[in-house]
Amino acid sequence: MYNKNIYKDISSAKKKEIEKFANDYEDFLSIAKTERLAVEEIERLAKKSGFREFKKGDSVKFGDKLYFINKGKNIILYVIGFSDITEGLRILGAHIDSPRLDLKQNPLYEKKEFALFDTHYYGGIKKYQYVTTPLAIHGVVVKKDGTKIKVDIGEDPKDPVIGIPDLLIHLSADQLQKTAAKAIEGEDLDLIVGSIPLEKEDKEAVKKNILKFLKKKYDFDEEDFSSGELEVVPAGRARDFGLDSSMIASYGHDDRVCAYTSLRAMLDLEGTPKYSVCGLFVDKEEIGSYGCTGAESVFFENTVLELLHSQGKDSIYNLRKTLENTCMLSSDVNAAIDPIYASASDENNGARFNYGIVFEKYTGARGKSGASDANAEYFAKIRRVMDENDIHYQTGELGAVDKGGGGTIAHISAKYNMEVIDAGVAVLNMHSPMEIVSKADVYETYLAYKAFAKNL
Repeated sequence: MYNKNIYKDISSAKKKEIEKFANDYEDFLSIAKTERLAVEEIERLAKKSGFREFKKGDSVKFGDKLYFINKGKNIILYVIGFSDITEGLRILGAHIDSPRLDLKQNPLYEKKEFALFDTHYYGGIKKYQYVTTPLAIHGVVVKKDGTKIKVDIGEDPKDPVIGIPDLLIHLSADQLQKTAAKAIEGEDLDLIVGSIPLEKEDKEAVKKNILKFLKKKYDFDEEDFSSGELEVVPAGRARDFGLDSSMIASYGHDDRVCAYTSLRAMLDLEGTPKYSVCGLFVDKEEIGSYGCTGAESVFFENTVLELLHSQGKDSIYNLRKTLENTCMLSSDVNAAIDPIYASASDENNGARFNYGIVFEKYTGARGKSGASDANAEYFAKIRRVMDENDIHYQTGELGAVDKGGGGTIAHISAKYNMEVIDAGVAVLNMHSPMEIVSKADVYETYLAYKAFAKNL
């Protein structure tokens, strides 16, 4: 099935399966707009499928379905296989953060009788894509006494939305002389959030009215913003895209499309696998995977140690042995060939819609800088599994040579001497407020992840 269009000779039954899976994925995307919301939804679906949260001191036996949560922003699932854990894991590793805008720690101010929120963009974005777009706020504010307040504004059809203004075309002659990178500056990505002044107030009356609203609705004060994590994302549900409804348009395909397909592959595993299967869902990939909830954290190692400890094998030797014997798919998206900007890709080595999961031997930029570069022997084993299970797959690169580049979490896992290759869904409009994927590719990626987890 290498380099073959999924829709060639497709059965009506498979078309229905693709559509049903896509509908479920759209529901997930519409709920899991941030890493915290993604963890909550992954946990909910996992518990529904019989997973339980691991507690210190728990015994672990084959067939167990377990999960660990780290600070509400990453989650790791395990299905314990027949083989000893030290024989290695089969990991599906995706990230659940996406490019967005974050409110600064002191965000609220008033200017020209508008109340505004000051933001700092997160991850790689084209800043001009975020202006004149309906936006929503999700996140938490934690008060000094530890009270955690959940904020959710802009998704319910009855909610207001917020947004960033742009200069009207009639007055933008100077702005249009700037490069696209400079037409909208980072410090100008500020959100209009109100315009009504508080009665009987003369100074910063609009700002005070917004503070009154926040106090009434969420019971927090201005200083509480400093210990908040409030993320601004495009408002609205994921939608079918194309007159033939063959695609999905949404914010957050990178990388929740690989997170969801990895999750479903684990939830839908039939029986007990030979090797223990791990679903690794991490934060902070878009800013380098740093921090205690990113892939650079030792949280993943700690969960493996917990499993080994439960079986009386908690030594550094057994940990290193387990990780060295492990095989992983770094489940992350790839850039699809864009029909309008085709020159940005290598036609013979670019990913295409409707051709299935994309295996990316190396990422990086220029001379493969920053790449993990998977071993040929490992990819040969992957190809065998794909062929034996009739999985449509292709290979791809992140654009033509010297056009740019990017990275994933593959190199972080590879430091354990485990075998790793990037594998995921091709995306158009990557890192934009409206990314696009093929429904058929999403479903085929799910099938590929399930085949890897069960058969490699």
